[in-house]
Amino acid sequence: MNCIGISSKLGDKRAIELAVELRAWLMARQCTVKVDSNLADVIGIGTTADDILPLGQMADQVELVVVLGGDGTLLHVARQFIDSQTPILGINLGRLGFLTETPIGSMFDAVAEILDGNLKTKHHFSLHAEIWRGDEKLGEGFAMNDVVLQRRAHPRMIGFELLARDQLVFRMRGDGLVLATPAGSTAYALSAGGPIVHPEVDAISVVPVCPHTLSNRPIIVPANDVIQLRLIESPLPASLNLDGQEHMVVNEGDRVLIRKGGMISLVYLPERHYYQVLRSKLNWAGQVEKGPEN
Repeated sequence: MNCIGISSKLGDKRAIELAVELRAWLMARQCTVKVDSNLADVIGIGTTADDILPLGQMADQVELVVVLGGDGTLLHVARQFIDSQTPILGINLGRLGFLTETPIGSMFDAVAEILDGNLKTKHHFSLHAEIWRGDEKLGEGFAMNDVVLQRRAHPRMIGFELLARDQLVFRMRGDGLVLATPAGSTAYALSAGGPIVHPEVDAISVVPVCPHTLSNRPIIVPANDVIQLRLIESPLPASLNLDGQEHMVVNEGDRVLIRKGGMISLVYLPERHYYQVLRSKLNWAGQVEKGPEN
């Protein structure tokens, strides 16, 4: 790899400082470095237009993009890289960091390993959501983690129905519903009581948020199913949230169609172990037993 992109969380002094350090480190190794134009505006780097790229154009011009920040920063970048073969490396400056697993202290070692070809790439599917009012499409967008239908400013429950394969699955009243990819199963869906889904499982988690009846439970559906939500009761407009970053208004009677979207590539070092990540991030109890030779 020779052409590397850099993006980071804006407004984070540490992330900006690390971006400057990483850019200099890469250039010293004769790499071509492209900086997210928003980041370049903040830190004043990039002496020519060729050094700076809008994030939306970076996927076609770099071989790797390094993202400095938390999972929210990576989600923002990842939605610009859907269906791109360009892998994304997340450097964790946030809290848990399920997606941005590489710690700050290992950043240069990790990038050096990747430049030497020692990496593995995992492909995560996204979700594509559309809002329809009758025959009119009001909006659409992508999410890497989750699509969430929820009440907005009002305190009352909303009512909706869910269909899969044009068949009614359930009707419920509550605070909302989370539709999560396997990558997003450890985010809001987990907090709402949903299961952890291994990234290699091709499925979508359907997780009710504060359902009014005990019979509404999470369910896992095939990722290729087209899911339809219809808002049937809401005192005020509800909200459709994509990764908690993009928000669209849903009125009573509107339909939301959710289907499997394009792929996103995340790069990890070869020693990365998914179950070890779960143990460390979730603080699962228990120690690996030592054999007689230990």
